[in-house]
Amino acid sequence: MIPSAPARQTRPDTTIAVCRGACRLMRQSGRSVLLEMPLPDGRRADIFIVAPNGELTIVEVKSSVEDWRVDTKWPDYLAWCDLLYFAVPVDFPRVLIPQEVGLIVADGYGGEILRHSTRRPVAPARRKSLLIDCARLASERLARLEDPDFVELG
Repeated sequence: MIPSAPARQTRPDTTIAVCRGACRLMRQSGRSVLLEMPLPDGRRADIFIVAPNGELTIVEVKSSVEDWRVDTKWPDYLAWCDLLYFAVPVDFPRVLIPQEVGLIVADGYGGEILRHSTRRPVAPARRKSLLIDCARLASERLARLEDPDFVELG
């Protein structure tokens, strides 16, 4: 019998693995993570992170070069966080990621920051609003897990 080649991850599998590894990295450093956080401008952060000191980080996950090339919206995220990172798989060509944003390499088990992000402080009123939105969304998601049969009235 001829040994088969190792299974190649599909794009959704790669996205899930990179996201999991980036989240583990952030949680190991004491930060709280929330996936798919809607932002006031209509964008949605792949990973929204709150540090114990209230610092806000957004991590955008890119699973492939094609995924990176079609993303022209990433500069919009800069207005909603103190730090912006891209999380990519190990085999991603790192030279594609702009120097002004951070770089995380991750897989399904963990991640590593290869380049730290430039810090751009969010205005205090915007920070407060984002923290409230984050807390409400996290609370609602937890409530739906605890009571999946709940039906909103009106």
